[in-house]
Amino acid sequence: MSETREFDVIMYGATGYTGRLVAEYLAQNYAGDVRWAMAGRSADKLAAVRDEIGAPADTPLIVADADDPQSLADMVARGKCVATTVGPYQLYGEALLAACAEAGTDYVDLCGEPAWMRKMIDKYEAKAKDSGARIVFSCGFDSIPFDLGIWFVQQAAKEEFGAPASRVRGRVRGMQGTFSGGTAASLKATMAAAAKDPEVVKLLLNPFSLTPGFQGADQPPGNTVDYEADIDSWVAPFIMAAINTRNVHRTNFLLGHPYGEDFVYDEMVLTGPGAAGEAAAKAVAGDNSLASEDGPKPGEGPSKEEREAGFYDVLFIAEDGDGNTVTAGVTGDKDPGYGSTSKMIAESAICLVRDVPDAPGGIFTPAAVMADPLIRRLEANAGLTFKRES
Repeated sequence: MSETREFDVIMYGATGYTGRLVAEYLAQNYAGDVRWAMAGRSADKLAAVRDEIGAPADTPLIVADADDPQSLADMVARGKCVATTVGPYQLYGEALLAACAEAGTDYVDLCGEPAWMRKMIDKYEAKAKDSGARIVFSCGFDSIPFDLGIWFVQQAAKEEFGAPASRVRGRVRGMQGTFSGGTAASLKATMAAAAKDPEVVKLLLNPFSLTPGFQGADQPPGNTVDYEADIDSWVAPFIMAAINTRNVHRTNFLLGHPYGEDFVYDEMVLTGPGAAGEAAAKAVAGDNSLASEDGPKPGEGPSKEEREAGFYDVLFIAEDGDGNTVTAGVTGDKDPGYGSTSKMIAESAICLVRDVPDAPGGIFTPAAVMADPLIRRLEANAGLTFKRES
């Protein structure tokens, strides 16, 4: 970005539950280091949140509203990168993304809505390339630990095998915490869109929905209960796989297929061995609480104590054509949907501005544009670890 901008990062949606956590993280960790501002629809609410989170009294506040395109244009012109937590993005996100693509302003979000993401790719990728805007979807628990985890284990596979692995399994070994209300709202909005439009259904069912013009190898269905002898555990469907696998395939696509054009990847939850493991796997497979009316609501979330007690641990098993394997683990502190996610999106925004300033414009996944610089930043600042295990 050649011209000078007033702010490095603008946090849009700062009065929402997750946006407030992002603003708090920036205030606690980057005050005086990163030029950042809080943005939202109400100046009074922004000021109240600023005071509640202990941000400096002179933290800039920007009033902008998705229903007022000029206010969005004025806002994005002031920043190098806008981080947005205002979802579901298919309902509230397009105007901001369009403004960033037009102005050459970087953009990061927490989107896990593949049909909307594909629509935005088709509609705005050429504009982002022309303007130099780096639009990066899915900069939270979906899909950073998985997208970067695959990139990390593939580096280990190249060292071990001399070539990337053609097959990788992502297996969630442990997780404590809740999915965000935004995730639940996005799922419900996606289901509503699918009920109205058969094309949305096709995109949701296609593992390569985010790779326009490319259709790769058949992928595992991901909706079964099975026993995997090599790790002595039953496995069950993982609800975030529907977005994570699409982002991983888009990373491979954007980078020119370094994992191979026949790359196969799936994600499941480990539930343990024996009859207890089988029963747990079947219980996970039958759980649809995220889509129920009793699920988390946007703007709601766990207490600070619950966020602090959360964690996640994901195993990646990379296999070559001869059955040889190399494994790596990715862990995160705090609960995945809020505590860790708020740190990941903040570090993604700063990484774009500071660590990869010369990357070209376009619509990206985290690994496709930031990869190793983001891994280093997350390990140093955000409580994540990336470790080769075998």
